[in-house]
Amino acid sequence: MPPRSRGWTIGRLAGAPVILTRSWFLAALVLTLLFAPTVRSVAPLLEMAGVLVVSFSFVLLLFGSVFCHEAAHALVARARGYRVDELALTLWGGHTAYSGSDRRPGDSALVAVVGPLTNLALAGVFWLVFSAQDQMSVPALLLYAGAFSNAFVGLFNLVPGLPLDGGQVLASAVWSATGSRPTGTLVAGWAGRVVGVGIVAVAVAWPLLQGRQASIFTVMWAALIGAFLWSGAGEAIRSSRRQERVDRLDVRSLATAAVVVPAGSGVDVAARAVAGRGESAVVVVDADGVPVGWVDARAAAAVPPDQAAVTLVDAVLVPFAAGSAVQVHDAGPQLLDHLARTSGGARVVPVLDGGRVTGVLDVARVAAAIRPPGRT
Repeated sequence: MPPRSRGWTIGRLAGAPVILTRSWFLAALVLTLLFAPTVRSVAPLLEMAGVLVVSFSFVLLLFGSVFCHEAAHALVARARGYRVDELALTLWGGHTAYSGSDRRPGDSALVAVVGPLTNLALAGVFWLVFSAQDQMSVPALLLYAGAFSNAFVGLFNLVPGLPLDGGQVLASAVWSATGSRPTGTLVAGWAGRVVGVGIVAVAVAWPLLQGRQASIFTVMWAALIGAFLWSGAGEAIRSSRRQERVDRLDVRSLATAAVVVPAGSGVDVAARAVAGRGESAVVVVDADGVPVGWVDARAAAAVPPDQAAVTLVDAVLVPFAAGSAVQVHDAGPQLLDHLARTSGGARVVPVLDGGRVTGVLDVARVAAAIRPPGRT
């Protein structure tokens, strides 16, 4: 399971915790202060305490909308058979993490698009209720703000660039067209970077084209949003490269050949069996041919030669985790998911071909195969 965001669990949905992160409080404070002047202009008779209460009410309304957005992601992901790991409310709004080794492009697009569509539906509801108001009162202001913020969040998230939901839709479309999930993520990641740079460029250039000076406040917000998109897109690009390495995982190329000896054999039998075979491991099987463990070569070498015939391999045996065996044809994300679920932190797992032990797989070699080049 992916690492959980830090914060407070305030409930559960779709089998996953709903987490309020520490950064949410910073976002709530900033948004409350930013919205306060608007409240003051609509209700000039309100004291500052009342203005802040109304402004904070807008923040709660906004994050309630964000929660609906994330809940839509989670519920559809769960309905499509994925495991939802968490829903988190953060400085940037929120995110939903879900997992499953058999993701499909259509499912990914569906899970992504329901979030912004939920916001657009909420915007419509807020706008209909606002339109029924006779005057611009404080409740009407909150309704208008709810309509505007949901419309903005919904439309902005449909922009085709990661880490936005529209970027996930684009990634799924490219994935479906090319048959390569990493290619889809890479294309959508670079699209996200283009969007991030474009937002800053528009914030600076648009006023200049109209003969006006760019607002420092607007440029700062554009830069902040652009930095967020650039960072998220960069992580998506790195993820695509990591996914390529995962897709290339293959038991056949990573496994070490094994020789098999029955339980109860002497250490000398194991030594003779592996002699002259190059890089090989000794796997011990029970009476039914089921692998029970592998022989630690260093421990076996430490047995005095005159004791090797009477020392059983069981004394230098490292047990396999139950259910950790992999098949010789296993590969890609399914292999990685199987090891994560069953290896139990063990260093080595047995490799089977039609029920027969043919080798062992060192989990450290798998980790090295997916590690970025140049890192150790």
